[in-house]
Amino acid sequence: MDYGKTLNLLQTEFPMRGNLPQAEPKMQERWNEMDIYKKVQASRQGKPKFILHDGPPYANGDIHIGHAMNKILKDIIVRFKTMQGFDAPYVPGWDTHGLPIEQAIANGGKVDRKKMSVSEFREYCKEYALQWVERQKGQFKRLAVRGDWDNPYITLQPKYEAQQIRVFGEMVNKGYIYKGLKPVYWSPSSESALAEAEIEYQDKQSTSIYVAFQVKDGKGKLPEDAAIVIWTTTPWTLPANLGISLHPDFDYALVQANGKKYVLAQGLLEAASKEIGWTDAQVLSQIKGSELEGVLCQHPFYDRTSLVMVGEHVTLDAGTGCVHTAPGHGEDDFVIGQRYNLGVLCPVDDQGHFTSEAPGFEGMFYEKGNKIIVDMLKESGHLLHSNTIQHQYPHDWRTKKPVIFRATEQWFASVDKFRQEMLEEIKRINWTPNWGEIRLHNMIADRGDWCISRQRVWGVPIPIFYCRSCNEPVVNKETIEHVAQIFEQEGSNAWFQKEEKDLLPSGTVCPKCGHDHFRKETDIMDVWFDSGSSHVAVLETRDELQWPADLYLEGSDQYRGWYNSSLITGVAVKGQAPYKGILSHGFTLDGEGRKMSKSLGNTVDPNQVCDKLGADILRLWVSSVDYQQDVRISDNILNQITEVYRKIRNTLRFLLGNLSDFNPAADRVPVEQMNELDRFAMIRLNRMMERVIKAYDAYEFHVVYQSVHHFCAVEMSAFYLDIIKDRLYASAPDDKQRKAAQTVLYEALTAITKLIAPVLPHTSDEVWKYIPGVELESVQLSELPLADTSLFNETIENNWEQFIALRDDVLKALEEARKNKTIGNSLGAAVHLYPDAEAFKLLSGFEQLDQLLIVSNVEVHEPGTELPEEAHANKGLAIQVRIAEGDKCERCWIVTPEVGHDADHPTLCKRCSQVIKLTARV
Repeated sequence: MDYGKTLNLLQTEFPMRGNLPQAEPKMQERWNEMDIYKKVQASRQGKPKFILHDGPPYANGDIHIGHAMNKILKDIIVRFKTMQGFDAPYVPGWDTHGLPIEQAIANGGKVDRKKMSVSEFREYCKEYALQWVERQKGQFKRLAVRGDWDNPYITLQPKYEAQQIRVFGEMVNKGYIYKGLKPVYWSPSSESALAEAEIEYQDKQSTSIYVAFQVKDGKGKLPEDAAIVIWTTTPWTLPANLGISLHPDFDYALVQANGKKYVLAQGLLEAASKEIGWTDAQVLSQIKGSELEGVLCQHPFYDRTSLVMVGEHVTLDAGTGCVHTAPGHGEDDFVIGQRYNLGVLCPVDDQGHFTSEAPGFEGMFYEKGNKIIVDMLKESGHLLHSNTIQHQYPHDWRTKKPVIFRATEQWFASVDKFRQEMLEEIKRINWTPNWGEIRLHNMIADRGDWCISRQRVWGVPIPIFYCRSCNEPVVNKETIEHVAQIFEQEGSNAWFQKEEKDLLPSGTVCPKCGHDHFRKETDIMDVWFDSGSSHVAVLETRDELQWPADLYLEGSDQYRGWYNSSLITGVAVKGQAPYKGILSHGFTLDGEGRKMSKSLGNTVDPNQVCDKLGADILRLWVSSVDYQQDVRISDNILNQITEVYRKIRNTLRFLLGNLSDFNPAADRVPVEQMNELDRFAMIRLNRMMERVIKAYDAYEFHVVYQSVHHFCAVEMSAFYLDIIKDRLYASAPDDKQRKAAQTVLYEALTAITKLIAPVLPHTSDEVWKYIPGVELESVQLSELPLADTSLFNETIENNWEQFIALRDDVLKALEEARKNKTIGNSLGAAVHLYPDAEAFKLLSGFEQLDQLLIVSNVEVHEPGTELPEEAHANKGLAIQVRIAEGDKCERCWIVTPEVGHDADHPTLCKRCSQVIKLTARV
C-alpha cells in the first residue's frame, strides 16, 4: 500500500479545506474552456425534455440574496433533471423595460431628457439595461448557474419585441383588447397607470372623517331635516362625489343625536356613535336600504345633488354603511355609477393636482386638499368627526409613493371574457406548494380587467393607430404583422423614429371614414405584458425549448406578477397555461426573522459570500432551508453551513484517500461475498440514494441536504468508517476483506459525488477527477445512481440498528473510562459485556466484536453472570471497561499478548508481522 501517495493526495491534491473562494473561479475557467453547457446538452441529445423557463430578473442593480436563492434553486433542478437523463436546457433571461431605468437615466445627471428625442432617450435606456445584464450575468455565473449565457433572452431584443406584438395582436383579434374610461391605480409620482402587480401595500396615516349629507329630496322615505352620514379616509375625493351607496338588504336607522336627525346602518350605529361622540342617539325608525334608492342629498360644498343608490359592495366592516361614491376614483364606485348613469368625474390630473373641475382647489396637490376640505366641512357644520388612522394603503412598488384611483382612458385586456378558462387551467397545473393553486385561483377570480397601457416611453409601444379624421382606432392582423416585422428587423425604437405611413401597410385606410392619415398611440405596454409574453417569445422560437414549460419557479410575489400575466396571455392566445407546474419560494430574512434592509444593516450580499466562503457554501445553504416558506440567512447561519460542508468534504476526502490503490475494474467485491457489516453499509447507502432521488424529484432539497449530511457524518464517519480503519490500514493490501471495504467506499464515493453534484458543482467536480476508473471529464456529464433495492434486507437492518444502540452504550462507557483516565484511547481497553438473554442472543450473531467496538478485546458473559461492582448497568446490558492485557502493536495500536511473538518483528502483533512479511515478498 502506497501510504505516501495517499498522504500526498489528502494533503495537497484534495486538501481538507476547500479554499473555495480561490478554487471555484479556476474550476469555472476549466468549465468555460470545456464549454461544459454545450457538452452537457450534446450528451442529452434525443432524451425527453424538461424545460424550466426562467422568469427574467430586472436589469437594474447588483443581484441580492433573493436573486441568488432563486437562481440556485433553478440550477439545482436543471442539473438534477439533466443527470436524471433529461434534456434540460436552461436559457436565462432579463426584463429590461420600465420606469426604474427611465428614472435612473433621468436622475443620473449625464443626460438632459428635455433636450433629446424620445428615440435618443430610449437608446440611453437600452445601453443602461444591457450594462446591467452583463454585470448580473457575471454574478449569476459566479454562483455556478449553468446555462446558455451566450444566448440569453432579453425583452428588448427585436425578435422578442416582435413576438410580443404578435401576442398583443392575437388578443386584439379575439376581442380581448379594448380602450375604456375606468378608474385604475394611478401613480402621481410615476405619472402613469399601474397594474395590480405593480402595487404594494405599506402603512399610511390617513385622515378619517364622518360627513353629513343633508337630505334634499327624501322621496317620502326620509325627512328633509335629516342627513345621511358617510365615512371616508380620502377626503380629497369629495369634490368628485356624485352619490351615496347603501346595501339593499341592510337595515338603516333614522336616529336623533345632538338635536339633529341622521341616517346610518343599524349594524354600525353603536360603533359610529362611539367614534363620533354621540351619547344620546335614539332610533326614531328603521328602513331597508332598498327603500331609500333614489333619495337625493345635497353635496356638502358644491351646488349639486348626490344620488342614493343601492349596491352589494357595501359592507358593515367599518364606517356607517353609507358609502361616499365618486365614480372617477374607485372601481366599485365606477361600476355602480355606470348602472345609475352618474357619469364619471375625475378632477385630478396626471401629476395628482386638482383640475378646474374641482372649483376652489385648482392646481392643489390632492393630499394637500385633505386638510382644506376637512376645515371647510368643519366650518359649514357638515363634519361630525375627524381623526387619523394607520392602515395598509396601496403604493407604487417602484417609487414607494402612495397611489390613487383615477379614471382615465386606458387600454385593457378583458379578463372577464376568458376568466373561466383560466380557472379551469389552474386546476390542471402541478402546484408546489399546494396552496399556490388557491392563491392564484383567488387572484384570477377576483381581479378586474388588466390595464396594459403605461404613460411612459421606455417599453414596447402599443401598436395602434388612430384616424386623424374621426379618431377611430386602427388595428388588425395586417397592421400588427407589418409592425411586428419592422420591430423584428429594427427593434421597437422604429415606432418613435418612423412616420405613421412607414409603419403601416401600403394603402391602409380608416375602416370607418376611409381617411388615410393616422397618428400613433403614445402609450407603451405594461412591463408585465413584456415578461408575460416570454412563453411565446422564447419557448416557441428556440429549437432546444418547447411549449408549454414543465416548470416556472419564482418567489411567492409572482402569483400576482409573472405567473399571473403569463397565464392571462397563455390562455388568451393558446387556450392553455404556458406552464405544467408552478414552484414558488418565500423571501429571505435575516437571522432574527426580520425583513432585510440597508437601513438595518442586515443584508447579506451573495457576491461577498462567494468572495469570503465560496459559492458552494451559499448553494448548500439554499439546499438546507425549507425554501417554500420565508427563510433566514446570516453570518452565523452560514458558519454553521460551512461546518456541515467540512464534514461532507472530509468524508469524501477520507474515501478518496483510501482508494488510491483500488482498481474498480479488477478489485470490486460482489455484495454477496461481503461480510454483514459491509452489506449493511451497502444497504444504508442505497437507502440514502433512494431517499435523495425521491427528495430531488419532489423538490425537497432540505431532505437531500439532511440525508447526505447524516449519511456522511453519522452512518459513514461515526460508524462504518471508524470501524473499518483497522482493516484499511493494517490488513494486507490485497486482503479480500480490505477490498470489500474499499468496494463499499468506492460505491459510496461515486454515489455521494453524483448526488451532491446538483448542489455542490465545484466540490463534486473536484472530487470526480480523483475517483479511480472514471472516464467522463466532468461529473456533470454523468447520470445519477439508481438505488439497488434488491439489496434491502430488513432483518440485517434491524439487527444492526439494535447493535448500534448497544454499541452507543459501550462507547459512552469507554468515554467515561477515558475521562477517569482508566484508559487512553479505546484500543487500550478490554470490554466485558454482561447482557440479558435478549441482548446475548443479539450479540451472539456478531463476529469480531473487538473490531466493531474498536477495542483490543471483548468478552461476552453468559446471562445471569454476577456483575462486577464497577460495571455500568444499562437496560439489557451491563458494561465493564478494563485495561487491555498485553503490549501495544506499534503498527495497528491493538494491545495484545501476541506482540513480540515474531522475533523478526518484536514490536508487532502476529497479524501485522504476517502482513509486513507478505508485503515484503510482493
